[in-house]
Amino acid sequence: MEAEDANVSYSRWNEDVNLSSAQSQSSLIRFYNRLCTGNLGIYIRIAGAVAALVSVYILGYVTGYYVHGR
Repeated sequence: MEAEDANVSYSRWNEDVNLSSAQSQSSLIRFYNRLCTGNLGIYIRIAGAVAALVSVYILGYVTGYYVHGR
């Protein structure tokens, strides 16, 4: 009755269903799980925040130069 390539675990007390199958997740979901969760996800978010902060600073500097410097 069970499929050979899928492993399904169900706990009726916790209402948790765990589906473990190689084909059940799309490549985009696997990419998201690898890059956006865990320690790597934290580092990527910090790097993105720093990059956004620096880009806003540079944009403000250039804008101020053209508004007040000329």
